[in-house]
Amino acid sequence: MKAGAKFIVLHHKPAGGAPPPSPSLRAWLLIFVLFFVFTFAFTLFTARDAARPPAVANSNSQLPKPVFDALVHYAALNASSASRMTAEELSAVAAVLRRCAPPCNLLVFGITHETLLWSSLNRNGRTVFVGDSAYMISKLEERHPSIEAYDVQFTTKLSELYDLMEYCKGEIRGECRPVQNLLFSDCKLAVNDMPNDLYDVAWDVIVVDGPRGCFGAAPGRMSVIFTAGVLARSKRGGAAETHVFVHEFDGEAERVCSEEFLCVENLVETKGILGHFVIGKMDDNSNGFGFCSVSASSTFPRNSI
Repeated sequence: MKAGAKFIVLHHKPAGGAPPPSPSLRAWLLIFVLFFVFTFAFTLFTARDAARPPAVANSNSQLPKPVFDALVHYAALNASSASRMTAEELSAVAAVLRRCAPPCNLLVFGITHETLLWSSLNRNGRTVFVGDSAYMISKLEERHPSIEAYDVQFTTKLSELYDLMEYCKGEIRGECRPVQNLLFSDCKLAVNDMPNDLYDVAWDVIVVDGPRGCFGAAPGRMSVIFTAGVLARSKRGGAAETHVFVHEFDGEAERVCSEEFLCVENLVETKGILGHFVIGKMDDNSNGFGFCSVSASSTFPRNSI
């Protein structure tokens, strides 16, 4: 090879003189910028939401007071029937529901004119209705699917009132004791065919406004008053006391059973024909004392029913 010789390297050049294809730096730069902007915006909004003060607990859990009062007022205006609650009776129940810390557990025996009112007043709480008419329950659920209601077949008769009272006295430390799981009770007065989970609920308020009790063959309210007394004393959790309202408290069965199972010492007020009882929890060791510290009369006047 001669000194000073030069190598000539020949490169293939595509037609048209265009440079060889290569990734677009501009496209990659645009993707990077968009990713950065998105990440920054997401971080900014997340931090702003976290910095907001937490909402007041249960701030919307109850109806505004004007709405609450209006519902009670207009329900009272339509109380033309003797079986419906009067304004003062409605107000007594409503006042307790208003004070009840949400969520409030409300159990109502009876499908009545006030059914929709109780469901509305206990906003965001659990409201359960128990009636003795499968037809009325089905119609209620058809028209108002959000309402929780169940039908129960009662085996008692109003004409058996005093026989049932004497039977219960004999079983006060057995099947009819005041603290027990009613789901497994063989007491003749126990309502034990409701859905199983209802027996585990810590009921804050129980309203007794059914079943029927205006003639001898009607089931009467003996079972539901007994059941209300046991549920109140046997509950686990929740408030220490249960408010029990008995409507048509002037009826013989309602008065006798309330005195025996809810107790005069627990009666805090009467409004019209509505009795308001406040019953505290009991433990199993208290069963020997019966339902009341001062028992009702050991013999009942046998009025015809």
